[in-house]
Amino acid sequence: MSRATNYLLIDISNSFTKLAFASRTRLGRSTRIETDKFSSAFVRRFSKRHKIDILVVASVVPAKNREIRKAIGRTKVLWLDPRLKLGVGIDYPVPKTIGADRLANAAAVAALYGCPAIVVDFGTAVTFDIVSEKRNYIGGVIAPGLEAMTSFLYQRTALLPKLSLKEPRSAIGRSTIEAMRAGAIFGYRGLVREIIARIKSERFPRRKVHIVSTGGYARLIAADLGETIMIHPNLTLEGLRLVANLNS
Repeated sequence: MSRATNYLLIDISNSFTKLAFASRTRLGRSTRIETDKFSSAFVRRFSKRHKIDILVVASVVPAKNREIRKAIGRTKVLWLDPRLKLGVGIDYPVPKTIGADRLANAAAVAALYGCPAIVVDFGTAVTFDIVSEKRNYIGGVIAPGLEAMTSFLYQRTALLPKLSLKEPRSAIGRSTIEAMRAGAIFGYRGLVREIIARIKSERFPRRKVHIVSTGGYARLIAADLGETIMIHPNLTLEGLRLVANLNS
């Protein structure tokens, strides 16, 4: 009988870093911190009352990797990359260029939902990652993130205000804020809907495809897409847990 293993899972993305403790079978509550504030001191404080057997990291911010190394001492670290066992194959010209978070998402969707599958991850960018019916990661799509798009309008125009993102009341705005909100939410849903439709028609015509969304705006944008979309807020962290199980 295998002993319980304690993982500390860390997903370092451009805007936010998410952390959670996990066993082989269960993910604990996640914590989120701005990546700019993520440091070795934070990792030590966060983990000081826990026994950690393995640290599992997906990072797309190389400058923050040294903070992990400074914090861990002799704890074993798994840096998620294509050389690990992922539970999915990789059918992609240059595997080392795939973001670690995208590999974690592919591992998680295949294990938890099945294949073929599309993961839509709403982060600083919105990424679409595709796992084929043969359980291979085959590529994806990258588009600007929702917050990045709306922040650009605020930063580059003299009169447009900063926007809080929520469901618009109408497609026709009766104020500048309402007009921007309608453009952001309805326009972004259109972007996501069109990309999903193109992927399905090009790669999976007449096949059932599991579509799973994750990330900060998953619930808001996926609410009215006209697709059956599962929402999993911690899909990337679940992927780290599953990859750890395969490699420990």
